[in-house]
Amino acid sequence: MTKPLRVDKDVLQIYSANVTQSFVHLSAEQVRALAHPLRHRILSALRSDGPSTSTGVAERLDSNSGKTSYHLRVLAGVGLVVEETERGDARDRWWRAAHDLSVIEPTDFDGDPDAVAAARFLTAQAAVFYASQIEGWLNSESEWSAEWRHAADMSDWALTLRPAQLASLNAEVAAVIERHVHEFDDSDDPDATTCTVIFNSFPNPHPVL
Repeated sequence: MTKPLRVDKDVLQIYSANVTQSFVHLSAEQVRALAHPLRHRILSALRSDGPSTSTGVAERLDSNSGKTSYHLRVLAGVGLVVEETERGDARDRWWRAAHDLSVIEPTDFDGDPDAVAAARFLTAQAAVFYASQIEGWLNSESEWSAEWRHAADMSDWALTLRPAQLASLNAEVAAVIERHVHEFDDSDDPDATTCTVIFNSFPNPHPVL
């Protein structure tokens, strides 16, 4: 996928070469459902931690089972979570995320102000998460070896491009990342660890200096 905006916490997490991950291209209905902060957190929890009951989700998120039960049903109604009917019972229902990752194409919602606002909320949540990941690295950088500190990178560039050229650049970067996903599997290497790669590109004619 050449132009996905992956917006959930899980959407940003590391791809595994051993796992085929499923995507959902979010509809306007799904975006509006996810614009509720607790629903957004519930879906992220199910994706990162696995299936759970409403009580289990509530404990993870410091909420209550009445709220999480309601919001799980809302998410199920738009196809973002599914019930695991082989587990639990009518009073102790288990739920799992229906997909591993979400993809938003902002232009899908042109002409739908509510969906546009919902999509903006989700992308803003993603930006906050990006910042928290970078801050976490900066706070712990001194604890890593010189080899890892040298390998890590934070860079930005200012390019003058047409829309098609920016789209092409995005596709090329995505292809490089996908190649590394499929060609390198060092999960059994004690010297290897999970790494986060964050990539953003957008028009910015008047950057803040």
